[in-house]
Amino acid sequence: MIALAIHGGAGAMPRRKMTPAAAARYKAALAHALEAGYEVLRRGNSLDAVCAAVVALEDSPLFNAGRGACYNTDEKHELDASVMDGATLRAGAVAAVSRIRNPVLAARAVMEKSRHVLLAGRGAERFARAHGLELVPDSYFATQSRLAALRKKLVGHHGTVGAVARDANGNLAAATSTGGYTGKLPGRVGDSPIIGAGNYADNACAVSGTGLGEAFIRGVLAYDVAARMRYLGEPLAKAARAAMRKLAGLQGDGGLIAVDHRGNIVMPFNSEGMYRAAIDRKGRRTIAIY
Repeated sequence: MIALAIHGGAGAMPRRKMTPAAAARYKAALAHALEAGYEVLRRGNSLDAVCAAVVALEDSPLFNAGRGACYNTDEKHELDASVMDGATLRAGAVAAVSRIRNPVLAARAVMEKSRHVLLAGRGAERFARAHGLELVPDSYFATQSRLAALRKKLVGHHGTVGAVARDANGNLAAATSTGGYTGKLPGRVGDSPIIGAGNYADNACAVSGTGLGEAFIRGVLAYDVAARMRYLGEPLAKAARAAMRKLAGLQGDGGLIAVDHRGNIVMPFNSEGMYRAAIDRKGRRTIAIY
């Protein structure tokens, strides 16, 4: 029994502005990432699967992570990512990196090839280079739509990508990656690389969040889902709904994807839309925006 869910961010384009052609592009990109992760999951483990799915999302210019990352006030890119292995509680993350093509792979390298959990900035980039990961020039991340959003002062435009999975051995994993939000201050780090805030996995549930990062940090939202399941005995769906209420109480918008040890998937959100897709334990596929 295997299951996989992905998200491309809760900062979805408003429904009134979403054309059929644009919706088709987003859904095709989600489908591509979903199948990339699921192909790995069918023959491998949950950690490999979430990384494969997130790499596909980072490589797409449509989503605010990797190639499609948004700009800070200096018209630069600073990217964050994290991974967590539910079977071992190992985790790795990078923050405020500007040259790593796939931050999620750097996060995994931190987890597997260092004694640390989180590396930031130039140190993280040196570490990534030393372990054979691809570094790219600033121009790789440049997209006209993101730059236009900054120059129109669309401050607060945010988005994140992520994946959660259960593999055939019952092990869970989660991965999250982001460019932050348009107009953020240089050096700002959101929830995506913070274990327990925007990303968490044990072998009871795996969670990846998207939305207003500061609210996810203050509410420790990803871990909150796991804690409610562990200490209150709540099922996944109830725990996730409670986390969304907590997010709203913190004046935050966004959503999350989560999978539990039985392969149940939830994808709640309180924003207008959330790019999301899943293949559940029965092999049924879902791709949706609103």
